[in-house]
Amino acid sequence: MTLSVTNTLSGDQEVFTVDDEEVLLYVCGLTVSDDPHLGHARLWLHADVLHRWLEYLGYSVRHVENVTDVNEKIVAHIGERGLGDSEPAVAHSYLQSVLAGMRGLNLLRAEVYPRVSEHIAEIIDLVETLVEQGHAYESNGSVYFDVTTFDRYGALSNQDPTELDPQGPDEELAEKRHPQDFALWKADGVDPSAIAEHRDGPMPAEPPTGETWESPWGPGRPGWHVECSAMSMTHLGETIDIHMGGRDLVFPHHENEIAQSEAATGQEFVRYWLHNGLLQTDGEKMSSSLGNFTTVADALAEYGVNVVRTFYLGAAYRSDQTLSAETMAEAEQRWDRLRRAYEDAVAACDGVDARTKADDEALREAVAATRSSFETAMNDDLNVREAMTALLELASAVHRHLDAGTPYDYRGLRRSVETFETFGEDVFGLQFGTTTDGTADLAEDLVELVLDLRAAEREAGHYDRADALRADLEALGVDVEDTPEGPEFSL
Repeated sequence: MTLSVTNTLSGDQEVFTVDDEEVLLYVCGLTVSDDPHLGHARLWLHADVLHRWLEYLGYSVRHVENVTDVNEKIVAHIGERGLGDSEPAVAHSYLQSVLAGMRGLNLLRAEVYPRVSEHIAEIIDLVETLVEQGHAYESNGSVYFDVTTFDRYGALSNQDPTELDPQGPDEELAEKRHPQDFALWKADGVDPSAIAEHRDGPMPAEPPTGETWESPWGPGRPGWHVECSAMSMTHLGETIDIHMGGRDLVFPHHENEIAQSEAATGQEFVRYWLHNGLLQTDGEKMSSSLGNFTTVADALAEYGVNVVRTFYLGAAYRSDQTLSAETMAEAEQRWDRLRRAYEDAVAACDGVDARTKADDEALREAVAATRSSFETAMNDDLNVREAMTALLELASAVHRHLDAGTPYDYRGLRRSVETFETFGEDVFGLQFGTTTDGTADLAEDLVELVLDLRAAEREAGHYDRADALRADLEALGVDVEDTPEGPEFSL
């Protein structure tokens, strides 16, 4: 059975095919304006499992996940809680929190995490192309995409363009040819009304200002939608295989990405659009603006990475999921069943009662059934819920075998252990066999994270910051040595 996925563009579950063995995967990343919460991490987890499953199927994966570090929500935090007195400083602070959350959740690293601030030239080039081709127009120093020039506008969200509400703030309407047109480039820096909407309380007398860049239309800032098109085309080319994001981004963000990308290149932008369901708590979507969130850091501190990942694996990516004390308790129970089965099977394999000639046909059939059921579930639109059920059934089979008494079937137990490791660890990203719930691995990941940040600071010419990060690591007992192949460290 081959992999099939539900393509939002067609509305159908389609067989997944690519031109070669490399899959180009783009994931809509975060605006680094707050600490990441479990709602954000749900997309991370399912994108991570998709990445892992594609590799299990034999593909190589070029995974790109953007970072929006230019945004009014970031500007709104300037000067708050010691975050910094500029937009880059605030973004840098929250980006560290985001990357720490990703490492703490045992996510595979993307090939690159491109930042908007590093791709302004590419964004301006894309906007210029759209203007030259007649798909965009300048108005008072801003540039807008003319949705009437793109015949397929509305196809992703299945909407009639003539019936759409206006896009953007009300003050843009007088500048636009059509209410549905959207901004590619905004003049005069940050929109104060957007800051007021994000802040709690009244606007200060002199609101903070964000970064601006020179452009053919005057100083300004990129629009939200254009950034993903520019960054995905920079790092993955004009056509990508899979674009993944939250369901709440279908319109207008992803609809606008299609329009501006395909209008500029004349090529299909994305072959498969995969959209994640939302995480809810107390009947509402988890959201930073609503304040009804649990941060990734707090969840990891309370439950550990294995329970958090097991929780997410309780629902397929396309469906909504509810976070509550009850659902987390269920996740703890499921993880404990898997952990105990794995550890007991390992102990039995390594014990004197395991016999190479003992043969428990029921256990061996359970292993085969688990492998078949897991693969079938994952190939059926990444049905992690059914795949998890298959692993839990194997856990039950292992304990039935052990409870029956010695001699133990060594080969059956070994195959059980291998199945837990292949599907539980390699595909689901769980961490078996650690009494510290992955703390040692997390420490190494955090050191690598700091070294990644140090490398980024050096590339940006911020040598003082890079030196300070190395000094901080050494003060914690981490020896860092720069080599021609990159930095190496020892704990």
